[in-house]
Amino acid sequence: MTASKDTRSEDFKRATAGALRAMAQSSEVQVAFQPGPTGLTGKRARLPVPSRALPAAEMTRLRGAADSAALRLRHHDDAVHAQRSPAERDARSIYDALEQARVEIVGGRHMEGVAANLRARLTEAVEADGLDRMTRRDQLPAASALALLARERMSGQASPSAAASILDLWRNTLGQSAQSAFAELAAAQHDQNAFARAARKLLAALDLAEAESEADEQEEGEQQEEAGEQSGAQDNSTEEQGQQQAEDSMLSASPEEMQGEQADEQSGDGEEEEASGAEGEDRPAGPQPRRERPDDDTESHYRAYTRAFDEEISAEDLCDAEELTRLRQQLDQQLQHLQGVVSRLANRLQRRLMAQQTRAWEFDLEEGMLDAGRLARVIVNPMQSLSYKHERDTAFRDTVVTLLIDNSGSMRGRPITVAAMCGDILARTLERCAVKTEILGFTTRAWKGGMSRDRWVQDGKPRNPGRLNDLRHIIYKSADSPWRRARKNLGLMLREGLLKENVDGEALLWAYRRLIARPEHRRILMVISDGAPVDDSTLSINPGNFLERHLREVIREIEGRDTVELIAIGIGHDVTRYYRRAVTIVDAEELGGTMMKKLSELFDEDAAEAWVRASIERSAIIA
Repeated sequence: MTASKDTRSEDFKRATAGALRAMAQSSEVQVAFQPGPTGLTGKRARLPVPSRALPAAEMTRLRGAADSAALRLRHHDDAVHAQRSPAERDARSIYDALEQARVEIVGGRHMEGVAANLRARLTEAVEADGLDRMTRRDQLPAASALALLARERMSGQASPSAAASILDLWRNTLGQSAQSAFAELAAAQHDQNAFARAARKLLAALDLAEAESEADEQEEGEQQEEAGEQSGAQDNSTEEQGQQQAEDSMLSASPEEMQGEQADEQSGDGEEEEASGAEGEDRPAGPQPRRERPDDDTESHYRAYTRAFDEEISAEDLCDAEELTRLRQQLDQQLQHLQGVVSRLANRLQRRLMAQQTRAWEFDLEEGMLDAGRLARVIVNPMQSLSYKHERDTAFRDTVVTLLIDNSGSMRGRPITVAAMCGDILARTLERCAVKTEILGFTTRAWKGGMSRDRWVQDGKPRNPGRLNDLRHIIYKSADSPWRRARKNLGLMLREGLLKENVDGEALLWAYRRLIARPEHRRILMVISDGAPVDDSTLSINPGNFLERHLREVIREIEGRDTVELIAIGIGHDVTRYYRRAVTIVDAEELGGTMMKKLSELFDEDAAEAWVRASIERSAIIA
């Protein structure tokens, strides 16, 4: 019976994922069933985990979530949406909710089953939020209210009955200009660009955002024409003129307009000239010899608007000792049943490491341990001297392991709890084997921006600002800190409000730089993540692949240098498309075993290399 239910749940997940890809018209969409809220990041959709019983209501709800994600992938353009996205947070949430309502109405118009799934999902959400019990207008967030009203206008159908009373209160307070904007939204629902303009008019009518002037639209058209003219001019110019134009227009061109390795190198050289000033003037003309890239060259195209608000902080500085103790106790209580399994795997890894460190013997010595295997010689010939042996340490390279854990909001719940426990056991195990361990985490200080975005707004919203959020890099355990002192720090991962957004590229570069500064001969960096880089504030202004492209550049740089051995473990997320050495797991419960297995493989490779080196040395001595 249990096996039948499990099979039914797996069949449902496969069918839902296949339907999502078919509706989105893209076979590259990744579908992950994980705990937590439904979300869509790039071409990765996260859906709730179905229960084994799978009642009809739950199936409809899950199908509605999958249909919503598929329709957004099919009918939504991130670049068009970001072009008119308001800077104010409340206005932006309304703007996003209106666009989501549009794609669901447009996509479900000609598919009755999809429309029924979306309607059931909306009805359940309205009832769960208690809209039928609301008696004041301010009890319902503006984003929810305006999205429901917009759905009514675009679809011609009334909202769920549970929302009728509270929506009447909202309708009665909307002025004529807002009603006209709703009518314009309905008329423009099939044109995302026109719909975005109508959404801005609605926000302006409600005094939630500034109105767009005709001059702004005219300027936008002129910029598009100018970009087209510049593209044509570059195609018709000589090679030397093209290089000069690329250097002169580097600051105004968006990163996605500059394609190919040659454009990447030109962009990097342009930024270096801007930073160095007079140094660039002394540079000789003509082709320059290819030079070795410095560590910071991976950020030649990627940039942060400001780093003034980023922080690198120890875990104990983020909360007091009493709270750390409470969080650690909470972590221990949640993982009592799992600790035994991972501990057995850790003990197996420890035995393997200890065996590699002391596994060779020297025989026929004059002192040491008595060699019982050679006592027969003494019995046969009493004049033969006793033989002794001594255990010799092999050349086990001193090693440091860094564990970099994604502290984004999508890790909330079981994944971050298991990651914290596995980091704790791994550090304890490797410390017994004289292998130093560092545990790091990365997130942001704020949702959808922070002080960095505020400064950008104050500066007049210059074009192509780069990363627009405040990074937070957390040191849970430094390599030189003993495990017993850092044990409590790992409980911080369970703290409410800590997990926000993730900028993987900069975090990976930060961990790498810490590693290469270490004196150990062997350096291993293990990354644990459950999704692609996501920062709504940055991606709403920059190209959609801005963060992902930087992550790929950093990985390529690290793997190309061979100074650090890089491994990645993806939880419900295919990291093999980024990392050369990677593994993807479906369930967070598999994390502990996968970590121990990958480390064992690395140390086994090292042992094999040491054995080959020793064999060569012995052969040379005999010869």
